[in-house]
Amino acid sequence: MPQHFDAVVIGTGQGGAPLAVRLGKSGRKTAIIERGAFGGTCVNVGCTPTKSYVASARAAHVARHAADLGVHIGGALSVDLAAVKARKDRIIGESRDGVEKWLRSAANVTVFQGHARFTGAHTLSISAPDGTVIDEISADEIFINTGTRAVVPKLDGLERIQYYTNSNLLEVTELPSHLAIVGGSYIALEFAQIFRRFGSQVTVLVRGDRLLAREDADFAESVRKVLAREGIEFRFNVQPSRVEPHPHRENEVCIGFEQNIPALEASHLLFATGREPNTDDLGLAAAGIVADHHGTIPVDGQLRTNVPGVWAIGDVNGRGAFTHTSYDDFQIVAANLLDGGARSVDSRIMTYAVFVDPPLARVGLSETDVRKSGRDALIATMPMTRVGRARERGETDGFMKVLVDPQSKQILGAAIHGVEGDEALHTFIDIMTAGAPYPTLQFAMHIHPTISELVPTLLDGLKPMK
Repeated sequence: MPQHFDAVVIGTGQGGAPLAVRLGKSGRKTAIIERGAFGGTCVNVGCTPTKSYVASARAAHVARHAADLGVHIGGALSVDLAAVKARKDRIIGESRDGVEKWLRSAANVTVFQGHARFTGAHTLSISAPDGTVIDEISADEIFINTGTRAVVPKLDGLERIQYYTNSNLLEVTELPSHLAIVGGSYIALEFAQIFRRFGSQVTVLVRGDRLLAREDADFAESVRKVLAREGIEFRFNVQPSRVEPHPHRENEVCIGFEQNIPALEASHLLFATGREPNTDDLGLAAAGIVADHHGTIPVDGQLRTNVPGVWAIGDVNGRGAFTHTSYDDFQIVAANLLDGGARSVDSRIMTYAVFVDPPLARVGLSETDVRKSGRDALIATMPMTRVGRARERGETDGFMKVLVDPQSKQILGAAIHGVEGDEALHTFIDIMTAGAPYPTLQFAMHIHPTISELVPTLLDGLKPMK
């Protein structure tokens, strides 16, 4: 007979690990299953490692431009990628070990290591890497938190070359001489700037005619200008059709295109073309759990699947592919299931940042979204050259934008491309979450000199959107 639990969590990511602990604290006999590294994507191959690389890349950038601020550094600047990686590995290790120790010491929580598959609506098998079933368990409540993985496009010749995703490029210890990146969105641009600042030649291959297709065109162009000025080459309206080993240089690659476009030679090839859910080997059909054609598990506002007693949280449910949305999923489930709440993901205000430098951060609707809706709106923009803190730091790239409903005075959305914009944006996030009208923020007294102090001034400039 399978060992029975009150609750089972599949995956130890940013939503799964705290949920298991909360379930255990509630008195439920809880199991959590992890087939790989504890901590999920964020800790192991996502936020934690990439942002440690961003920090190293920024240090190199600041050192190169120190003379602009009157600081002179003697000698040639170099980046030791092996040391950068070692630092990253230490940070990851501390976080990963912390998650594992936390779970193993949590009250009423049993940790299983292996691959979970549904064998019924509320039964699971747990397998070793060779497929051998090592445990069978059942539970009244099951929470799927299996995350996503990088998509690798199907190209002729792929099996003949070494290629990279966001995961294994972080394991390279020698700096690429020429990094080619397929993709024009968040992950692609972060890696492009990181390795360009490290000293690599970088070429970004974009399928469309612009970067960041989800963002307003003016923000996309603002980001492009910054990255191009740093020496990143962009090729738009191109899509690789084949790859092959370089005929003369070992371990390098030639990337081919249609329409008589010359091939591109590169030492390293990174695919940053999206992510797909880890659901194809979960046995969802055995449980009767519905997934869409992308493999995403649809959920309602309380994150429940179509099968009673089964929830899906984190990237796998398609309701937000960020660490903060995954953690918010945990909070929604915990509030509703354990605290008698009535929270819904449907009322969540989407927000995120692209961690290029300076960052691009956004909350709520974009200008494009508002225009497509046909609604009236007030709009204001302000260049970062108006911000004293930005001028003092010598970092005046970018601008701010805000949109407001003229009748309700509610902020519809805002975005900042600029130094510390990812932090300053929280002034908008908090006001929007509170449901307060924009004058609440407009008439607030902010600290000088900061980036946030110009937000009220930005709101002073609101005018009807034409």
